[in-house]
Amino acid sequence: MAYVTGTALLAAFVVGCSADTGTGGSAADSKSGTETVAAAAPGKYRTLPEPCRAVESSTLKDLLPGAAELTEDQQRKVYEGTATVTYDTDRRVGCRWKSEDSSSSHSLFIDFERVVSYDPAVSDDDRAREVYTKKETAAGLSSPSATPDATESAESTGGGEDKGEKKQTPPADSGEASGDTSGDASESTSHALAGPTPEGKSSDDENTDDGAGTPDENLQPRILDDLGDSAFLDDLLTRAGSTAQHRTVKVVFRTSNVIVTVEYTEQPAVSTAVPDSKELQEKAQALARKLVDEFTE
Repeated sequence: MAYVTGTALLAAFVVGCSADTGTGGSAADSKSGTETVAAAAPGKYRTLPEPCRAVESSTLKDLLPGAAELTEDQQRKVYEGTATVTYDTDRRVGCRWKSEDSSSSHSLFIDFERVVSYDPAVSDDDRAREVYTKKETAAGLSSPSATPDATESAESTGGGEDKGEKKQTPPADSGEASGDTSGDASESTSHALAGPTPEGKSSDDENTDDGAGTPDENLQPRILDDLGDSAFLDDLLTRAGSTAQHRTVKVVFRTSNVIVTVEYTEQPAVSTAVPDSKELQEKAQALARKLVDEFTE
């Protein structure tokens, strides 16, 4: 009859337990070896500047000439600006200024939007690039640096329009108005640099390189190559009925995960006058360059 000692039984039990433990360890190793997607890098900027303090007083005096005719207290109120309504100042802030004089009124609007991606596989910068591309496409412009996915996303949301049918739109992802440029149904907005002047000429005659009536292509809506990571300029002439018209120059740029919008508007008191595109564009771009410096410091 076979006889097994207690020592032998104990050894067999230990061997069996060791074998089970090894099997369990392999299963755990198998699970830990499952491929995981690394979280995308967060955006460079975690906060936003205070918008109503982002523009120097000397710049405001240049952009809002009508304020010079006001009393000191009235000037202070104009230059303080009015903050736009926002529900998260870490995500979006803005400010508006406006002044009037006997010949015209000027208004300025700036908007800072910090884009955050809630998809761990998509970085804040990539998401900001998509949001910016939608704005660029809505203006009827396209950037060579735009990614195919971003362009496709913009087109799928109805952002892509033919250059002859561009529309004025408020900033993306916001229900807030984009400034004093939005009007009622009676308004007609054009991106063309045309309009009547007191002498009966078109504004195309004003915006020329050689004075021969050839439109200056340098003043047309366009991509800006030397402002932030991506940028564009739009020029809109809006007519409200037959008596009033105003021109708004919009500069939009992206730096990392922040998108900045500058809108500068002039409305002459005389209905037949047309605001000068060149002057408005130069001033709007100069301000945009000062703002981008705030983010790069």
